[in-house]
Amino acid sequence: MATISDVAAKAGVSTATVSRALNGKSTVDPPLAARVQEAAAELGYHPNGLARNLRRQETAVLALIISDVENPFFTAIARGVEDLAQRSGYSVVLCNSDENEDKERRYIEVARQERVAGVVLSPTGRSTNVEGLRRQGTPLVAVDRPLPAAAGDQVLVDTRHAAAEATRHLLAGGYRRVGCLTGPAGVRTADDRLAGYGDVVSEAAVLSRRAEYRAEGARLAALELLDEPSPPDALLVANSTMAIGVLEALSSRGLRPGRDVGIVSFDDAPWTTLIDPPLTVVAQPAYEVGRVAAQLLLARIADSGRDATTTTLEARLIERKSSRR
Repeated sequence: MATISDVAAKAGVSTATVSRALNGKSTVDPPLAARVQEAAAELGYHPNGLARNLRRQETAVLALIISDVENPFFTAIARGVEDLAQRSGYSVVLCNSDENEDKERRYIEVARQERVAGVVLSPTGRSTNVEGLRRQGTPLVAVDRPLPAAAGDQVLVDTRHAAAEATRHLLAGGYRRVGCLTGPAGVRTADDRLAGYGDVVSEAAVLSRRAEYRAEGARLAALELLDEPSPPDALLVANSTMAIGVLEALSSRGLRPGRDVGIVSFDDAPWTTLIDPPLTVVAQPAYEVGRVAAQLLLARIADSGRDATTTTLEARLIERKSSRR
């Protein structure tokens, strides 16, 4: 790969002249600038824009650190962030923490060292540490799961209310023992969905289980609930990835969603309308979460003195046949 020194040698000028010429500085004579441009073209040299911006401590790159790239909810958030960022002249680097605190810590540190313009972060849990970003003055917006208010802006969804609404929907459909499968303790979304379910169901402690936000963990947890002496006849499931595991568990027992066990799952993944029966879901405005987060982040970049804000969006229940007898 050609370097700036190679271009300078070929054009017979200094590297400083090459830099000024390629950056369009008017202090370089046009014939000399043309010679530099010709040398750069022949050598296939392209300036390293990121390195240049980092030297100036300004970069038009945002870091997006999400919890699970395989979860359609987070990919929709990423699309919302990227669409708005691109229109504003920013590029987005996607980092997948994979619900792993160590990976998240490394990505946060990389974002700090590379001096990105700002960070959109879906925290893995209570141990998420953004102090290094805060000390450096890097703008930060948390999505889906909150951070301490002083850390920056955040965009959340009221999933406790949505979980309560979904539970009432199952009870209104004639189900009598509604269970809940949620995520790990300490993850705010998992705790909120269990709390919303518990606001409605008095047997929450008996009929609920926690698992990783993964299909296999949910499958095993669902089988455990189905093996109870008085198993649930309906389940509220905390996300679409877990719902896959729940459907596998029901299939292995010869149980049909809706007819035998009512199902409502958070997140309207593309496949939820393709199965038989189609899945009733709590649809979160994932794209809007990402779009609003990017909007807040760019506003913070423009004015670092703004007060931290929390934006809470609403989810909506989409009724399909998996929650009908």
